[in-house]
Amino acid sequence: MKASDVLEEVFAQALSSKIFVNREVLRPDYIPDQLPHREEQIAKLGSILAPALRGYRPSNVFIYGLTGTGKTAVTKFVLKKLKSKALELGTSIDVCYVNTRQDDTTYRVIFRLAECVGLKLPFTGISTAEAYRRFMKALDSRATLMIVVLDEIDFLVKKHGDELLYRLTRANEELSLSKISVIGITNDLKFVDNLDPRVRSSLGEVELVFPPYNASQLEDILNDRARLAFRPGVVRDGVISLCAALAAREHGDARRALDLLRVAGEIAEREGADYVGVEHVYKARTEIEHDRVVEVVSSLPLHGKLVLLAIYNIVRSRGKATTGEVYAHYKSLCTKLNIESVTQRRVSDIISELDMMGIVNARVVSRGRYGKTRIITLAVSEESLLTALKEDPYVEVLLDRSR
Repeated sequence: MKASDVLEEVFAQALSSKIFVNREVLRPDYIPDQLPHREEQIAKLGSILAPALRGYRPSNVFIYGLTGTGKTAVTKFVLKKLKSKALELGTSIDVCYVNTRQDDTTYRVIFRLAECVGLKLPFTGISTAEAYRRFMKALDSRATLMIVVLDEIDFLVKKHGDELLYRLTRANEELSLSKISVIGITNDLKFVDNLDPRVRSSLGEVELVFPPYNASQLEDILNDRARLAFRPGVVRDGVISLCAALAAREHGDARRALDLLRVAGEIAEREGADYVGVEHVYKARTEIEHDRVVEVVSSLPLHGKLVLLAIYNIVRSRGKATTGEVYAHYKSLCTKLNIESVTQRRVSDIISELDMMGIVNARVVSRGRYGKTRIITLAVSEESLLTALKEDPYVEVLLDRSR
């Protein structure tokens, strides 16, 4: 069969899917009309932001919880309803959502904020301070209340410090006609502890914690989405509960559960099946795990990959590693590549980042009078890890030498 004929067949299959009605409702960024098991958080955030409807500045809010606990969905849901109510009442409210993992520099964040008030900043050519000044001037000219959402704020602060966060939380001292409130969202439960005390006191006027979902709650969420996503009767018994159970093991991650169900449906579709069964869920788990590891590891800087390779080499021979062992082995890898190594403290930070991303498990244990150390193990399959590491030519050389 010709390549063009194969593609025609693939396209025809996608256009007349026996599996999906609307797969987009299984995407993590889809905001449904109902958010099961987050009624308490919706009510609390709504009550915090409600004064905006009367023109008063709401308190700054800091929201934290593990990945997939509904933080972003609830925030967008509440702000959408707030904006709709404000239009109905004739109250001026501007909402600006910025994901700082994507817009990962201070200038890019200011660029997005400026766009939200109708100001077009140049991509380059002016300083961050000048960009901020122009944004503030444009905001004040609108005589409005602006609610700024900084999602995954830990990524920006770790890279560039908390100066912008400090400025935004104190911005009302510079504004005459407008007001600004900040909502910070993070997956890092310890992030707030590392902020400058002045920023912490300003941002953390109100804190909201989102607990993980349990398997039963995830099942309710999946059932709601499945009714919208799939054709009637195609999802076999046990599929929803299996997706929920697998995701519940990983800190009650609703994104993980939705991804499992969606990818299981896509695999069934590619295979030409007319149903989604538990076998498709297990295939989806393998596919997602592999893709996630490759994506995350491929995006690491060279020294992050070398630390990960050091962990892999030690764990492969001994089953686990300590921070000291990893640092010693990492230094030897740098010597082989003839590059300068980073400090032991930086390696320790890299291990913490890998732990937070779910690539390794780093557990602190006490060694009595010898202090504390971390026991490090891999949290992903060796096959996926090696696939990702081999994409870097420098690391691939080291892998070849170690075999």
